[in-house]
Amino acid sequence: MREQLGGPSGSAPRAGRLRVGVIGAGKVGAVLGAALRAAEHAVTGVTAVSEASRERAENLLPGVPVLEAREIVAGSDLVLLAVPDDVLSELVAGLASLGAWKPGQLVAHTSGRYGVGVLEPVRAAGAIPLSIHPAMTFTGLSLDLGRLTDCVFGVTADAPMLPIAQALVIEMGGEPVVIPEEQRVLYHAALAHGSNHLVTLASQAAQLLAEIGVAEPERLLAPLLRASLDNALASGESALTGPVSRGDAGTVASHREALTGRDALLRQASEDDGGPRPGGHLAGAGDDILESYLAMARATLQRAVRQDRLRAEQAAALGDVLG
Repeated sequence: MREQLGGPSGSAPRAGRLRVGVIGAGKVGAVLGAALRAAEHAVTGVTAVSEASRERAENLLPGVPVLEAREIVAGSDLVLLAVPDDVLSELVAGLASLGAWKPGQLVAHTSGRYGVGVLEPVRAAGAIPLSIHPAMTFTGLSLDLGRLTDCVFGVTADAPMLPIAQALVIEMGGEPVVIPEEQRVLYHAALAHGSNHLVTLASQAAQLLAEIGVAEPERLLAPLLRASLDNALASGESALTGPVSRGDAGTVASHREALTGRDALLRQASEDDGGPRPGGHLAGAGDDILESYLAMARATLQRAVRQDRLRAEQAAALGDVLG
């Protein structure tokens, strides 16, 4: 299948090149379109509504015309749908109502949440639905193309069509991993929990350090967080360290006391400044850190108990501290 779909960038064009249309010149769509173009497919059109998306399309897909979605579908062998999850279903159904989808056409979306069920109108029209989701965070810049090398894509398709989805991923430099249709939401939840919440945790830690006068908290945190992530990925829960895993309830209690006192100071400062900000957030966004610390400490305690790291009295003491 890879031989049919593409070859290495720089080789002479061969039979089997696809006309690719990209609907959504966001950070993902523009980058994947550029990767398919580098694999010698012809990107024939892209949608770009905002000024940022038009600039992104111009930088990553120079010379590719900006067209309406229906025009792109009409002129493409492969349609890449790189739009937000919440509009994907409506977009697919809307194009189906216009009779846009064509028999034999490849239609791939990049949503992590969905498999191919969301593309049922595509299937009903005789087109081939594919789901190819890169497990990567994107900037929308050319440097993302390098990140696709060895990037894992979660792919879902009807069994006879899986080789097509896998070949497209391989052509972009990625590694396909098959995700069952019924497990797509849990797959996406795992990635969001790991990636998005990692950013939140790092930001909270940096905020606390900045508040106590550390001028460049990122420099202090970077070696520690990188080592922790590397150890966790290499060794799993056996890499767990820190006061909870050691059963040090006194230290955890001191953390809770300090964070609670900090919140009280922020609350007082907010009242002195005229009350909470719109939406109920305190000045300085203070109250989320204590809540996050306690939630993650409770989860860590549960895992430490399951690993038999703690004596019963240590686990009980920590449970009392964490409420």
